[in-house]
Amino acid sequence: MKILISEIPDEGLELTIDETLESDVIKLVSPVKGQLSIRKIMPEVVIQGEITASAELECSRCLKNYTSEINAPIIVTYHPAEELEAEGKREIREDELETGFYFGDELDLRELLKEQILLNVSMKPLCSETCKGICPKCGTDLNVNKCKCNLDKTDSKLEVLKELLRRE
Repeated sequence: MKILISEIPDEGLELTIDETLESDVIKLVSPVKGQLSIRKIMPEVVIQGEITASAELECSRCLKNYTSEINAPIIVTYHPAEELEAEGKREIREDELETGFYFGDELDLRELLKEQILLNVSMKPLCSETCKGICPKCGTDLNVNKCKCNLDKTDSKLEVLKELLRRE
């Protein structure tokens, strides 16, 4: 889904998104849907809106796959790539984190949509807040069964000190 910047009208462009995307990083199980508002403030292009998609994720506690809805607000300002080349290398500021660059007269919205979905996936996805995970010793799914492993978390090096404290 590419947009020619020269064809964006002065009053802007309102887009309804319904795109099936593929990613090497995440498995999307539904099309990406949403609304985008695209304004041209030459030479910049500002894109605002919100998109949603369902993705198959792996729970970071129990390692089971589950489906989660991902909501991604979008506010990105695109600048011509020539500006980047003219400035050379420099450290970006915090207010520039929502900045992108375009080459020529074309913007590829598919890349923006994938990027925004990925940025809104939890760093530690959970199938539920109450997920108990798996036993670190035997690997039993603690959501389904209890295990009989002794999970005493005391450090054996400190056992001697613990014994001394008991004597006093």
